[in-house]
Parts: sequence; structure tokens; C-alpha cells
Amino acid sequence: MPKLQGFEFWSHTLRGARHVVAPMVDQSELAWRLLSRRHGAQLCYTPMLHAQVFVRDANYRKENLYCEVCPEDRPLIVQFCANDPEVFVQAALLAQDYCDAIDLNLGCPQMIAKRGHYGAFLQDEWDLLQRMILLAHEKLSVPVTCKIRVFPEIDKTVRYAQMLEKAGCQLLTVHGRTKEQKGPLSGAASWEHIKAVRKAVAIPVFANGNIQSLQDVERCIQDTGVQGVMSAEGNLHNPALFEGRSPAVWELAEEYLDIVREHPCPLSYVRAHLFKLWHHTLQVHQQLREELAKVKTLEGIAAVSQELKMRCQEEISRQEGAKPTGDLPFHWICQPYVRPGPREGSKEKAGARSKRALEEEECGTEVLSKNKQKKQLRNPHKTFDPSLKPKYAKCDQCGNPKAPQLSCSQGNRCVFSLCRGCCKKRASRETADCPGHGLLFKTKLEKSLDWKGTKPELQEPQTATPSTPGGFSEVMSSALA
Repeated sequence: MPKLQGFEFWSHTLRGARHVVAPMVDQSELAWRLLSRRHGAQLCYTPMLHAQVFVRDANYRKENLYCEVCPEDRPLIVQFCANDPEVFVQAALLAQDYCDAIDLNLGCPQMIAKRGHYGAFLQDEWDLLQRMILLAHEKLSVPVTCKIRVFPEIDKTVRYAQMLEKAGCQLLTVHGRTKEQKGPLSGAASWEHIKAVRKAVAIPVFANGNIQSLQDVERCIQDTGVQGVMSAEGNLHNPALFEGRSPAVWELAEEYLDIVREHPCPLSYVRAHLFKLWHHTLQVHQQLREELAKVKTLEGIAAVSQELKMRCQEEISRQEGAKPTGDLPFHWICQPYVRPGPREGSKEKAGARSKRALEEEECGTEVLSKNKQKKQLRNPHKTFDPSLKPKYAKCDQCGNPKAPQLSCSQGNRCVFSLCRGCCKKRASRETADCPGHGLLFKTKLEKSLDWKGTKPELQEPQTATPSTPGGFSEVMSSALA
């Protein structure tokens, strides 16, 4: 059967999917995809997979795709991150029999993508992207698709999309934010960019961004003219989003846990999903938030979820006939999460400030980030006050902290005044000791030489050759005698 392309691929292979669950690292696993499909999702993506690891590691392939084969889980698109045409195609060839299309991630804006040189950080390397898409289009038996972020300029975004289409991309998902828009600086996605791309290309387009309800889905399709709408965070907080429902959280939490028992996945995935589903309720019941963070088994997570359900039902019974009170009067239903932006007083500077700067600013007002709260939960005595952190001088060679400069009464210090790594290299090269770092190259060499000097000499075996007196024949004859 010939490979379908463009709108034919979308209408036949993808069955004209309009409601799409986004690729989400550690979050769009099989169990979550099945839950989403039961509640209105028509197409799902796998979590982003690393092409190079997928090629070299059979266990990675097994854990992330091969063991997750399920007839209910179609149509399915497998997403890879890659920055090498050959590696991308090798990975895609290994995956193409288990999916309906291969997607190239050109939208991840996270720091790990910057370090790994993939995702949205390839969007300026058009020659490389053309080669990757062209090669995949030629070699694969399934279509290749792309998920991108926009440039600030609409016309550049349009040219970018047209370049990908010309290279062989058969479906384009456009996230209407730039790669700088993430975390507290996310802001609203630009549907104007998406609309411009849709008008400029002759392949199906999915929109991504600003989707929190079914009304948003319908409005996005109407405003932009796209073929489908993709949801990520909205789906995580309400998997029934595409049904237009906001059910009780425990209804979907219990259904998800039942699916996980049938299709197991790492406990960290399950915990993360429960934190999203119960997000609003956990703002009210902080103690159970800590319990959910600490439990180590699936049944332990289910027990915490059951306790949250009971507390919500008790609260509902108390509110019958009474006017709801508090900031979250109906926290037990699935509902959108609005990500808080930068503080009001610094909105004009938000575009030029990093997430790290915002976190440091928050620490100054005694508001710890979630990661720091977790660390403090594990170690109540831990402090994040910069003034209490020990100060270390920097290594002259690499800039890392070097050994503390202790007084004689306190102990030894590095004889070279370097960090441990640089000290080890120099001490090995010069056969020297450094008590401050516990390196004893000189001492060990001296002991080795002393041991060799006192070692009894082994008697050398007598050997002879036919060309010398007492040669081989004489030795043999004497031995036989």
C-alpha cells in the first residue's frame, strides 16, 4: 500500500482526528493515553523519545514502545528528539511498525533541550532540518510530521513552516509560543501565528496553546481554521476535556489507577498524574500532599487518593444547602490550572528575565520553590540562606571549588591549592602526595619499590639452545639418563 500524504493521511490513517493529546515527557504513557481516549481523545502521541538512546538501547525501546503495544492505542504518533539525520531515521525505522507516523520534536524549550541541542533550539538550523525531514520522508514507510514553536515574527514562522512542508513534512503542529515563553513567562499563545501558518501551507495543521476546555477547542478551530487541536496541560488536569465535562476528580483518578494496574508504568508517572488531577484539592489538604509525595507503592498512592475523596465528600455534605466559601469552593472537580505569571510589579521586565532569576527573587521573600520544599521535607534542618553557605575559593585551573583552606590545627589543605580533580591529575603526573585530598601517589610508589627491593629473587629457569655448549640435545639426553 502506498504511503498516504497530507490531508489523505489525516483523513484516512488518523481518521480525521480533531482532539489530540500532546507528547509529554513521563506523562503521555500508555495508561494515560488509554484514559484520554476513553474520554474523547482521537489521537495520541508517545512521550518524547531520545533517538540516539532508542537506537543503541534495546531495553529503552522495549520499555518505551515495544511493551506498550495495545490495539486500543491507535492512531498513535511516536515522537523523537534528534539532531542528526542518520540517527533520526535509524530510530524511526525501529519504531515505524508500532505507530502511524513519526514526529520530529522541534518545540521543546527546556534547558535539557538546549544542552542536548534538539527541540526548539534547532529552529534556526534550516539546512539541517531540511536534510532530516527529507531523509525520513524518503526512507520511512509511514509519514513524518513536525511539532514546532513560533518565531516572534509571523512572516518568519510562515517561511519556517513552508520549508518543513517542502522537505516532506505531512502534518504540522504549531505551538503558538516562542521558545522563550515557558514556566512563569509562558503568557498566552498566539493564534494569529497559527492562523497564518494554516493559510500558507497545503498540509493539515494542529494548533497547540491556550486550550483549557472544549469551548476553547471549538473556538480555536473556528478562529484559526486548523484541522485539530492539541492539549497538554489542560488534558493533565482534566482528561475529560474533549468530552466537555468536568467530573469529580476521584472518578478519573480511580479509573486511571485501574488502567495502571492492567498496564503498569513507573510509580513516578502515577504520582505526577495524581498531583495534577488533585492539584486544587491539595491546596486545601496540604498534609495529604505530603503523604502523596512520600508513599512508595501504587496501593499507597491509591489510599491517599481515597482519603482525598472521603474528605471531599464530607465537605460536600457539609455544604449542602449552604453558600460555598473559600477560594476553592469546588476544588474536587476537574478544572483548568492557570499558571501564575511574574509578579505584577515586574511585568514590563518579564521578557528579559530568566526562570532562575524569578526563583531567586522568590527565595528572597521566603517563598521556596517546589523542589526546595521537597528537599526541606526530607531534611528539616536544611537552609537555603545564601549567607549561611560555606565560601570556597575557586580552583586556578578549572574554576571549581578547591579544598578548604584550613589552619594547621584543623588539618591539611591541598598542596597545590587546586580542586580535587585538577590536584589528582597533577599529583599523578608529578608522583606527589596531597594529604588534603587523600592522594598518595608518592607514598604508594615508595612502598612498591621497597617491597620489590626486599622480595626474594626467583631462580631463573635454565634454558639452552642447540647452538650453545650444553645444548638442547645434551639436556634431553641427561634427563633421559
